[in-house]
Amino acid sequence: MTIPFLDTKQEFPHPNTSNELGLVAYGGDLIPERVLRAYKKGIFPWYENDQPVLWWSPNPRMVLFPKKLKVSKSMRKLLDRKTFKVTFNQHFEQVIQACAQVKRPGQNGTWITKDIINTYTQLHQQGFAYSVEVWQNERLVGGLYGIWLKPQGVFCGESMFSLVSNASKFAFITWVQFLERQKVSLIDCQVHTNHLASLGAEEIEREAFLSYL
Repeated sequence: MTIPFLDTKQEFPHPNTSNELGLVAYGGDLIPERVLRAYKKGIFPWYENDQPVLWWSPNPRMVLFPKKLKVSKSMRKLLDRKTFKVTFNQHFEQVIQACAQVKRPGQNGTWITKDIINTYTQLHQQGFAYSVEVWQNERLVGGLYGIWLKPQGVFCGESMFSLVSNASKFAFITWVQFLERQKVSLIDCQVHTNHLASLGAEEIEREAFLSYL
């Protein structure tokens, strides 16, 4: 099938027009307003430096319902001991930079390009992008960031990083528990990973996911 090219004025096609991999369109730009419109339609950007902007809406969609969060016994002990200090939305730029720089198994480089960092930092300044910071001895050792669609009650997770064992899990669990108290109904995890599945995330049909938006 032919994937449509977007110029800077075109609206996104419906996610159901994506190919079997979930690619909806390519091209366009990363101005904050466009990226925010994409999230509200169940679409997100994901591409590498040598590619045009690629817009995705996979089917099935990996999500976590906050009430289904799984916390292992070992993690409960770490949480009870308050092994790490956690802050919310205090050092967004440090978190997204760390997510871009951390080495990941099987990946060369990063999809968190300079343009992505610039756009999401603007979205943070506008009150849409949020970060979670995990500290050990005053050092940032883990965290995550994403887009919070407050009217829809959906948080769209983008990336996590960890410099010491369990730091990103600590960030994720603490944030999910906070979001549940804020009546967030769904956390978008985008695509399946064993790590997310171990924390209680599951795959649902795209149509079911879109109904939350």
